Amino acid sequence: MGCTLQQHMGECRNSEDTVMPLVRLCSMAAQTQDPEEPAAGTRDRGGTKKLLSVWLRLCTAWGAGRLCCSSSCTMKETLFKGNFWSTDLTSTVGYDSIVQHLNDGRKNCKEFEDFLKERATIEEKYGKELINLTKKKPCGQTELNTLKRALEVFKQQVDGVGQSHIQLAQTLREEARKMEDFREKQKLHRKKIELVMDAIHKNRNLQYKKTVEAKRLYEQRCRDKDEAEQAVHRNANLVTQKQQEKLFVKLAQSKSALEDSDRQYQLNVGALEKIREEWQNEHTKACEFFETQESERINYFRNALWLHLNQLSQECVRSDERYEETRRSLEMCSIEKDIEFFVNFRKTGSVPPGPVVYENYYNTQRNATTMRNQAPAPGIGRRGPLPIPASGPGDPDYATVDGYSLIHQ
Repeated sequence: MGCTLQQHMGECRNSEDTVMPLVRLCSMAAQTQDPEEPAAGTRDRGGTKKLLSVWLRLCTAWGAGRLCCSSSCTMKETLFKGNFWSTDLTSTVGYDSIVQHLNDGRKNCKEFEDFLKERATIEEKYGKELINLTKKKPCGQTELNTLKRALEVFKQQVDGVGQSHIQLAQTLREEARKMEDFREKQKLHRKKIELVMDAIHKNRNLQYKKTVEAKRLYEQRCRDKDEAEQAVHRNANLVTQKQQEKLFVKLAQSKSALEDSDRQYQLNVGALEKIREEWQNEHTKACEFFETQESERINYFRNALWLHLNQLSQECVRSDERYEETRRSLEMCSIEKDIEFFVNFRKTGSVPPGPVVYENYYNTQRNATTMRNQAPAPGIGRRGPLPIPASGPGDPDYATVDGYSLIHQ
């Protein structure tokens, strides 16, 4: 039906113009890693991501048929038309086996189509749950400075991952729709062939029944003719002239009926042979068509599955790129800066309280009594001591106020 796997891969390896540039591309990506060997515990993001990107491009190239030579692998020999016959003329076991296989293939496509739809539902639900998680669930909302910014980036990227999964769900539904269109298209084309084959099977079986009946009648007429001849020879000298005439008339009638049945039998055999040749030609064409359709189905199914895996791998790459953004923001996070920011933002004072000393109760009471005895009189303390007079009481100036003297002179 087509090239073997070894021949297929051999032709792919011999296609230097297609394969070698991609091989060189992969080698160049491997050489673009950091020249210094990364230290233990560090991440070599650049080289790994480039290699992963190149690998995805290789997968896409295979899936799209640019690297695979399946389009150039023409079928050297069809297998259906040479392996689904039966010695029974009216049997359809070979045809039925092919049709059953095609129906199973169509069912398999439908199952994969339903699988894609179900996966799309899961991806959409997962994406919406991630988005709701970032909107409704707090995650380090009281953090400060650089770690706060890293958490904000983290939630943004998780939201982006959710949006990406929703987009993937839409892509999967589109792929499921394409599979459905392909399946229905094959069904429509195959239906035309099946209608032709059903009609020719019905016509063949009908003609076969007519031929079998004509043969049975022909053989019966042969036996009647033989019996009539034997009756004539057996009774040639034993019956009257009139009875002999009756025997000859019966013999002539049997011969005439035999000729008619023989002619009808030959006509039916000729018609059946013509129908048989037509049926064989149509059966051969149907086998070739069904084999071509089955090859297309397998190829399409394979490519659809390959593309599905590429889409899932690409989704992983996109998610890793978003997580990489969060890792970069975490690398910018500074423990010292966050602590310094908190201290400057929430500091309450730089002087701690004094030491706590032991105080004896009785010493405290004596000290309180001494302090009360040494306390000044009321009012004095508030107004201060009396001024020392400048002259004595007998001094005239002492009793003189604004030129008025209380001392009589």
